[in-house]
Amino acid sequence: MAAPVVAIDGPAGSGKSTLARGLAKALDLPYVNTGLMYRALTLRALQEGLDLDDGAALAALGRHIRFDLSSRFTPCSLVIEGGPPAPDLVSPEVEVHVSKVSSHPEVRSLLRHEQRRLGEGGAVMEGRDIGAVVFPDATVKIFLVATRKERAARRVREREDGVGRTDDPEVADALAVRDAQDERVNPFVPAPDAVPVDTTGKEPDQVFREALAIVRERLGAGS
Repeated sequence: MAAPVVAIDGPAGSGKSTLARGLAKALDLPYVNTGLMYRALTLRALQEGLDLDDGAALAALGRHIRFDLSSRFTPCSLVIEGGPPAPDLVSPEVEVHVSKVSSHPEVRSLLRHEQRRLGEGGAVMEGRDIGAVVFPDATVKIFLVATRKERAARRVREREDGVGRTDDPEVADALAVRDAQDERVNPFVPAPDAVPVDTTGKEPDQVFREALAIVRERLGAGS
């Protein structure tokens, strides 16, 4: 039996990264955060002053970015140009522009090919269209949802200066803009066989237990 692919999809701030990382560790599978791949290209394009409306040029640039998996981390995780993802990938500037970069078909085709390569030996992979587009035959597909208020609160907690705060208007506004951009350029189309999990008001451990039960049930059914 081929190594399983577990697809975790959902909007920004829904808890994908925490869940996917935890599942990868529990299942002894590589963890692939596809959003970081788009962010890496966005950061490089901004650094080089590339026209973000030029999809062909962005894709050409993306071909020179090396994405791999490294067992130096637990779980085995994505490395970019041989190193861990840089903190700059979650900077406000990248956050503002990543939706535009990811809107180009040439870019999505390029990175989809890379994502399939990274997941060919099995993986827990998170993103927006993993179960529907990247791995339509994924063994397990989970679709996370949460209220915008909840997702904004998580974004605040992810910031070093956001400990204990859940009501940063700047983060909430940025998330609203990101949602609007994402819906315009890459609308959610959940896979018909994805299992929805609402993370609103739930602690990460609770979401993890719920998702792990789904994964184990699906893996057992497919054995």
